[in-house]
Amino acid sequence: MKREMRRGDRATSREEARDLLRSAQVGFLSTASPAGEPYGVPINFAFVDDSIYFHCAREGRKLDHLRQNNRVSFCVVGETAVLPAQFAMRYRSTIVDGAAFELSGEAKRQGLIALIEKYSPGYIDEGLRTIENDGEKTRVYRIAIDSISGKARR
Repeated sequence: MKREMRRGDRATSREEARDLLRSAQVGFLSTASPAGEPYGVPINFAFVDDSIYFHCAREGRKLDHLRQNNRVSFCVVGETAVLPAQFAMRYRSTIVDGAAFELSGEAKRQGLIALIEKYSPGYIDEGLRTIENDGEKTRVYRIAIDSISGKARR
């Protein structure tokens, strides 16, 4: 569902929103329980080809939620600065709505490689060995993006 932004004058371009997804180090994944209870958790992620990839343990609350409802919201925040005299803050943010799908096989491997390339670019060979040896100990998900919006106060 596409939502109107309350402060349209602060909307960024779609490309600027994507740039922030490429550069942000941590994102916040929000899910909902079967009873509709919200849950947000910070995660490491990679943004590649208009999809978001993340890995996680084989069990946990977010996985319980995703099994019942794969609809998610994902948010990143860029540089911030408090503007005390204005009772405000300078910021950039991007919000994505979409659906999360568990990956397997080569798609899972490619998701893990994307994470290694982002967070450990100097250790690709070691990362590939870790995938080979320990890849089954983790789950990998891809968020298929339905909508993306960026907002900034400069």
